[in-house]
Amino acid sequence: MVKRIVKALLVTLALVAIAAAYVFNPVLPTPSGPQGTALYQPGELGMANESLALTDNTRATMANGEFAGQPFRQLNGELWYPRERTEGPYPLILYSHGFMSSVSEAGYLVDFLVPKGYVVAAVDYPLSSGGAPGGPTVNDVGNQPGDVSFVLDHLLARNSTEGDSLFGLIDPQRIAVAGLSLGGLTSQLTAFHRDSRDPRIAAAVSIAGPAVFLTPRFFSTSTMPFMMIAGSADAIIPYEAHAAPIPQKSPQSLLVTLQGGTHVGFASIASSLMRWFHHPDEMACPMLLSGLENGDAPVEEMLLPDADIGISADAAMPCTMTEFERAMRPGEQQMLTRLAMLSFLESVFAADPARRAQMETFLTRELAQEQSSVVLSM
Repeated sequence: MVKRIVKALLVTLALVAIAAAYVFNPVLPTPSGPQGTALYQPGELGMANESLALTDNTRATMANGEFAGQPFRQLNGELWYPRERTEGPYPLILYSHGFMSSVSEAGYLVDFLVPKGYVVAAVDYPLSSGGAPGGPTVNDVGNQPGDVSFVLDHLLARNSTEGDSLFGLIDPQRIAVAGLSLGGLTSQLTAFHRDSRDPRIAAAVSIAGPAVFLTPRFFSTSTMPFMMIAGSADAIIPYEAHAAPIPQKSPQSLLVTLQGGTHVGFASIASSLMRWFHHPDEMACPMLLSGLENGDAPVEEMLLPDADIGISADAAMPCTMTEFERAMRPGEQQMLTRLAMLSFLESVFAADPARRAQMETFLTRELAQEQSSVVLSM
C-alpha cells in the first residue's frame, strides 16, 4: 500500500512538473516566410550575465507617498552579454521597463538578442518599478533619462578599464535605448528631449510608449533612427493617439504596427500566464488605474507642457476601451517584436554595410509581406 501511495505521489509530482514547464516555458510561434525564418534562428554566442548595483550620489530620489525620499538614486538591475566574445566589441542596448514593472519584463528580447551579439543592460527605476517605496508612480519619469545616462557612464568606464570583466566588451559608437510603455517614453526622452537627451545614443526604440504629447519639435533634436512598435488593440496606451501619428512627427521614424496586438502582450510574462486570455489588457487595466492614483501630482503633469521643447498638453486617457475584441496571442506578438527589434538594430549597427542594407530591406518591405499581422508605416 505504501509503495502504491509513493508511486501515485511521484506520478502526480511528475505531472505537476510537466504542467508547470508547459505553463511557464511556452514555445513562441515561429515566423512564416524564408527571410523571417532565417533571421529567427537562435544565436550562437551564448549568454552570460551579472548583477548591477549602482548608486548615483549626485541626484536625489524625491518623496513619494509615505516615502520621505533620499539624497541618492539607487539603480539595481542586470547586465547580459555574449558568453563567447570572439566577435566583439558589441552594440549596447539600454532597456527601460514600464510602469509597475521590472528588469525581467524584457526577458524574451534579452534571450533572443544577446546570443546574436548584443549587450543589454536594465535597471529597476527608483520610483516607477513595481517595488518602489511609497508605491509606483509615473511622476518620476523626467528623472529616468538621467538614470539611463548614469548607467551608461558606469558601463563605458568599465569598458575602458583594463582588467575589468567588461573591458573592450561594448562599442561606444553603437548604443541604443529601448523600452516598453513608460520605459518607451523614457527612451524617447533619452534620445530626443532637448535638455535630457544623451548624445551618445545612436538609435532608439519605443515599444508602446506614450507619445501623444510629443510634437514634431520634440523629435527635431536628432536625426537618429527611431522605431515605434505598437499594437493596434492597445487599451492602455491607445494606438490611434500615441503611435499612429509618429511617422508624421518624426521623419526618420518607422512605425511597426502589430494588428490585434495589446499592451500587456509586449511583456515577457504575458506569453506564459496570459496566453489564453481573450484580451490581456482587460485584466491589467484595473491594476494600472489603481497604480496611477499614487503620487501627489496628476498623471498629466508627469511632463509639463513646453512648446520650446516640443511637449504639448495633449492627452489620451488609458483604459477607456469598452469592448475587448479577441487580441493577438502574446506569443505571436513577442515573436514579431523580436524580428522587428533585431532587423532594426542590425540595419543601424551591423558592421557589414551589405548586412545593414539587407536588414533595412527586410524591415521596411519583407517583414510585412511575410507576416500578415504586421503593417509598416514610414
